[in-house]
Amino acid sequence: MVRAVVALLLIVSPRVFADSKVDVCVYGGTAGGVAAAIQAARMGKTVVLIEPSNHIGGMTSGGLGWTDSGDKAAVGGIAREFYQRVKKHYDKPESWKYGKREDYKQYRPGDDEMWTFEPHVAEQILREMLKEHKVEVINGQRIAVISGRGKSPLLYIGTKLVDQNAAIQLDPWCHFAKVFIDASYEGDLMDWAGVSCAVGREANLKYGETLNGVQKTKNVHNHRFVVKVDPFVKPGDKSSGLLFGIEKDPLSSDGDGDHRLQAFCFRMCMSNVKENSVPFPKPADYDEAKYELLFRNFEAGDLRFPMKPDMMPNGKTDTNNDCAVSTDYIGQNYKYADADYKEREKIVKEHESYQKGLMWTLANHKRVPQKIRDEMAKWGLAKDEFTDNGNWPHQIYVREARRLVSDYVMTEHDCRRSRPTPEPVGMGSCNMDSHNCARYVTPEGFVQNEGDIQVSPGGPYQISYKSIVPKAGECPNLLVPVCISSSHIAYGSIRMEPVFMVLGQSAATAACLAIDDKVDVQKVEYAKLKERLLKDKQVLELPRAKRAGGIDPKTLRGVVVDDDQAERKGFDAKSSAVGPFVGDGYRHDGGTKDGKQSATYVPNLPKAGEYEVRIAYSPNANRATNVPVTISHAGGTAKAKVNQQKAPPVSETFVSLGTFSFGKGKSGRVVITNEGVDGYVVIDAVVFLPKD
Repeated sequence: MVRAVVALLLIVSPRVFADSKVDVCVYGGTAGGVAAAIQAARMGKTVVLIEPSNHIGGMTSGGLGWTDSGDKAAVGGIAREFYQRVKKHYDKPESWKYGKREDYKQYRPGDDEMWTFEPHVAEQILREMLKEHKVEVINGQRIAVISGRGKSPLLYIGTKLVDQNAAIQLDPWCHFAKVFIDASYEGDLMDWAGVSCAVGREANLKYGETLNGVQKTKNVHNHRFVVKVDPFVKPGDKSSGLLFGIEKDPLSSDGDGDHRLQAFCFRMCMSNVKENSVPFPKPADYDEAKYELLFRNFEAGDLRFPMKPDMMPNGKTDTNNDCAVSTDYIGQNYKYADADYKEREKIVKEHESYQKGLMWTLANHKRVPQKIRDEMAKWGLAKDEFTDNGNWPHQIYVREARRLVSDYVMTEHDCRRSRPTPEPVGMGSCNMDSHNCARYVTPEGFVQNEGDIQVSPGGPYQISYKSIVPKAGECPNLLVPVCISSSHIAYGSIRMEPVFMVLGQSAATAACLAIDDKVDVQKVEYAKLKERLLKDKQVLELPRAKRAGGIDPKTLRGVVVDDDQAERKGFDAKSSAVGPFVGDGYRHDGGTKDGKQSATYVPNLPKAGEYEVRIAYSPNANRATNVPVTISHAGGTAKAKVNQQKAPPVSETFVSLGTFSFGKGKSGRVVITNEGVDGYVVIDAVVFLPKD
């Protein structure tokens, strides 16, 4: 069935069509696709980059300016070059129209790269890099398939629909290629090439995992209902039906597989600069009923600000989902991955309408608490971003769609490094992160969110070459660096923009070697591939000593009590997104500011005497500046306030609270709480260092 219409693409063996117009065709102008195209050009190959939209960069230029980088030391090659160019851009005084460099905490003069940026800056830099390498870019075109023409599917992208039984007339837009790279978020090219792929969540049993499938009760997270909210149209009346967005049928058991995808949203770029902001528009199809859960959640007492605006330069944000009802349009994307273009456009428009309606509601509706409306009054959409789309992001955040199923599937075991990963071509390090997938009614009769997972992998891990090529015997000249062969939960960690750029570069390197050696992509010699990747400054292995996190407690002096040894009330959320940290990660309070969470560290000291007390935390701009700490020692108690936005001065990991006398054994303690704080509170290790 013909789906749409720019060039002729034929998926065939690279040994055929020696006179092809281009060597490498990259489909999908995501950041990963851009990196792939640049690498192919650097290796002397002719290349074309085809992107269905009128923009390039995907989410990197689509609002996701707060880079989910994980351990930055694991990012190399073209990806690191991009972030270095971001830094050079913001080194210029003229880049700061609505603020000062010295006031922006993510700008560090001594750093070589910068990981936060405005959307238009990201696209500008990516386009400059493509232009420097003379990469042909075709925007506004997408694939259509003509089936039944031989063993290999014939893919057509053109300016008119074509009868599949009619003769194909080549025109100036037509391109044959020797090797294809599918760098799209949806995996359309790999699907239409007939390779094996999957959609949804696998059961834990499939790959021997613990975090996959349905997740109702196992993981406690911030993005859930923390108060009791009635799910029925008429409160208390089951016969009245369920409110919008709540699953009618019961969810299966924890760990069971299903068809669901983690929720999508738009990463809005908001501005708190009045002259550079526009009010949130009320959509023409605004439906108040879609926000009834939001109203009831407020009325039940949850007054958390329901989004996470991370500051970018010039008074702008990357705005992410947060709390129970937020920008994620939970449960409304299940058909997206396998939908045709018309249906996808409808799904995207519904997401846009919901999120615009949410923002208008939070800013204006009388059932929204005044405290929230006052906060919303500070914000509007950035006037100078997405100017061709009403200041709204041009890219929806497709957190997952199709995933390749190859001879090697990346799983939780690779992320945790509990098995060796063969033939690495890049590294990941972020949390195994799934946003919510569904809303359901609990056995107690209240609404709850399901599917959110935030679990640290404990440091960087390797990603296999075998996971970006189809199975042996399937398409011999296709690489897939974005929708890679991975389980749902492993993909939750892999699916970060720097990783896509890394894998895009590695895929293009392999494509060029396959062309040079006249072999299928599955048969590229890994030793040769590895040699070239390392030459191009890709990071394939990261010794523990060089990691930004994962400091082994055994290497530290003194008595160390890590967060997993503390007596905790709350602080259930785990992370390793920002380093450095001790052990496998740290815990935080989810930014709740509820004043109810505490962590008590009790050391077992070998002898009485004076000990310097140091605490570890990973600094970040969203942290609290007034974290309360109480030290109980032999002479009484001492109190301190810690600014967790400020980098610790001691080895860049610890901050000293002073020296105190302690008795032998477990007589002393350190208590950290989130009472009266003004941001996220992180708990990591506490060290008791004897004063000799």
